[in-house]
Amino acid sequence: MRWQQLFTDLQAEFEEAAAAEERAELPSRSRAETAAVRLTGRLGGAVGARVSLRCRGAGEVAGRLEEVGPDWALLTDEAGREVLVALPAVLAVSGLVRSTAAAEPASPVRAALDLRRALRGLARDRAAVAVVLDDGAVLTGTVDRVGADFVELAEHAPEDFRRAGAVRSVRAVVLAAVAVVRTLTPGAA
Repeated sequence: MRWQQLFTDLQAEFEEAAAAEERAELPSRSRAETAAVRLTGRLGGAVGARVSLRCRGAGEVAGRLEEVGPDWALLTDEAGREVLVALPAVLAVSGLVRSTAAAEPASPVRAALDLRRALRGLARDRAAVAVVLDDGAVLTGTVDRVGADFVELAEHAPEDFRRAGAVRSVRAVVLAAVAVVRTLTPGAA
């Protein structure tokens, strides 16, 4: 009977020491886990929520966060337009929720869904867009093609469809300079 009590006491002491050690490690483990979180993970936890992104050249861009890619975020603004934001242009984010998207190993398919791929979708759709550069310049037109490090824009008035007679010029824009791409409906600015 004494041996049982001794073993019970030793087990309780061991469990208390282990719990104390875990409590002591928790803050540093939590800091280490937080240090590994990327902005895409924080944004991923807010999909479906209203967020505001402060962007170089474009200022405040707000809307419902629809999707997050490896280097972009897609929002729907108050007017119902889709707004593609290049994450390298983001300076600050507000409206984040407490949760963070679970860290998943980047699959080759998911990693390939970068800004270039998203812009290629706009080119395929022949959507009229306003491209805001990181210096604040706004170019309007239709994305014609996307290269390895540039996007080619057929510039035309926002109220026009892309027709040969409406195109004023074709401009190659360095991808690194793209801050925001906002879809337009011809006839609206």
